[in-house]
Order: sequence, then C-alpha cells, then structure tokens
Amino acid sequence: MPSKLQYKSICYRQDMLENINFYKKNLNFDKPIYILAPLAGFTDLPFRSVVKKFGADLTVSEMLSSNALVHNSKKTLHMLKKSPIENPYSVQIASSSIDIAREAVEILNEHDGIDILDLNCGCPVPKVVGHGSGSSLLLDLPLMGSIIKTMKDTSNKNMLSVKIRLGFEKKNHIEIAKMVEGSGADFLAVHGRTRAGKFKANVDYDAIKEIKEAVSIPVIANGDIDSYEKARWVLEYTGADGVMIGRGAIGAPWIFHQLRTGEKNINLSLKHKIIMEHYDKMIEFYGNHGVPMFRKHTHTYTKGYCGASKLRDEVNHVSDTNEYRDIINNFFKHAKMP
Repeated sequence: MPSKLQYKSICYRQDMLENINFYKKNLNFDKPIYILAPLAGFTDLPFRSVVKKFGADLTVSEMLSSNALVHNSKKTLHMLKKSPIENPYSVQIASSSIDIAREAVEILNEHDGIDILDLNCGCPVPKVVGHGSGSSLLLDLPLMGSIIKTMKDTSNKNMLSVKIRLGFEKKNHIEIAKMVEGSGADFLAVHGRTRAGKFKANVDYDAIKEIKEAVSIPVIANGDIDSYEKARWVLEYTGADGVMIGRGAIGAPWIFHQLRTGEKNINLSLKHKIIMEHYDKMIEFYGNHGVPMFRKHTHTYTKGYCGASKLRDEVNHVSDTNEYRDIINNFFKHAKMP
C-alpha cells in the first residue's frame, strides 16, 4: 500500500497526464488543426479573439522577448493578456540564453490561462537575429536544444512547441527537427524557408513533408498559406498535422471558418459580421486608440471593393469611435466587387 504522500504524488502525476491528454485531444491531432501564427503588430488580443471565435483551434501571442519578461516590461506583460475564449492559448518567446529562458518561463508559470509555451527559432528579422535569438539559434543547435530542454523542464504548462525554419543559410531541416523532438518538444511548426529566404523565396513543401516523415511528434506546416484551397493542398501534400496561417489571415480571418466548415466560398454578410466584431474588440481593448490602429485593417479588408480608395481616404481623417464604426459598417452593408 502506498503512503499518503506517495498516493498524493501518484494522483498528481495522473492529474497532470490527464490534463496533457485533454489538451492534446483539444488540439485534435487526430485530425488537422488550424493555428493562427504570431505576427507582430497584427495578432493582438482583438484579432486573436475573432479568429478563435470563427474557427481557429489555437491562437498564439505575438512574439515576446524573454529579456523583456525578465525585466518586467509593462508593455510585454500587457501582451500576455488573452480573451476568455482563447482556450487553449500559446505564448511565444524568443531567447538566446538558457538562464534567461528559464527565468522567463518561471515568470510565465505564475500566469494562469497559458496552456502552451512556444520557442521561436525562425524569426528572420535582423534585430532579433542580431541578439542571437529567432532563426539565429539554427546556427547553434546544441544551445537551441538546451533552451528547449530547459523550458520543458521548468514549465508548468501542458505543452511545449517550437517554431523553426529549414536552416539558416542552407537547409539542414531533418537535423533540426530531430533535435527539437529529442529535446522534449510536444509538437513542431515549420516555416518552409531558410532564414536566408526570409519571406520572398519559394516555400519548400517537400522539406516540410520530409520532416513529417522523419519525426514522431506532430508537425504543423507554415508559409504562404493564403487561401482555403492552398491550405487543403498543403495538408494533403505534406501529410502535416495542421497548418499555421499568418499573413494569409490578415484581411481574411474567415479562412479559419472556411477550413473548419469546409465552405469554400464565404458570403459578404459573414465577412461583414467578422469585420465589425474585430473593430468592436479593438475599441474594447484599446479604447480611442483603437481607431488609428484599425486603419491598417480597414485597408486590407476593403481591398478589391468598389469605392475602397475613397473609404480609406475618408477614415484617415476620422478619430471618433462611433463615427468610424458607422462609416465602415455602412460600407460593408452595401459593398460590391467591380
């Protein structure tokens, strides 16, 4: 018979396993999952809440600096906030130091509502790479593996994921993927370019397929997935366990609704509903500052519609939240394609 202490320990481990299994089931790795990729300046709480409501399985915070977390940056801590419907919710961090990564995870351990931690090993932005994080980690796989293992061992969250590219200058994607798996990651998101390819080179879906065949953890495909048809093709061609969509969702967050429902064509009334909900969430979260912040979204949402140029000029001079809402609401009520 186990002692009371041993019994509590057994129950605790069982509870942890049940929680992990619940979230794995919640991500539905038995069927393709649809993830909103983190994009600085776009995938904030209002946008994430909209795509979550209309079909995304998982939303991920904008990339956070582990150094900023450790130094208690108010702006960074504010970016941790999530919508109540973001469940499960992943927080992505960038780090170049084992010790700083550990401290950042210890801070995140104190925040409820985070289910998954993600390490960014793919960002090609010079400022990030210059600090030794993002895709710079692809140049030092032992360090990268140590950071992953440290995060896994330190975290009290249910899962750990890693976002990678195919290599830095040249592809060594199988080596990278196997190292990620061996370091303890629960799943892997793959952007199908090297760091040198940035966002211009053709995405190598063959390489994503090769990674899927080489590892046993789930693999999520990412890169130039900009339509319902493209997402379905990528899933079929690579055999990936899901797709991660970033730029393809900007101006078209209903792509997650399409994938969830199988509806190839989305009617304007649903687009109108999603756009207005996005605007309302922006005002709710940012207050009056949500108006100038929504202008970039207005430009992408109106692209291709009759009168779009005139509307953009008009809203550039509007600062009142209600007036702005009335203008875009009226536009999409009567919107027409050329």
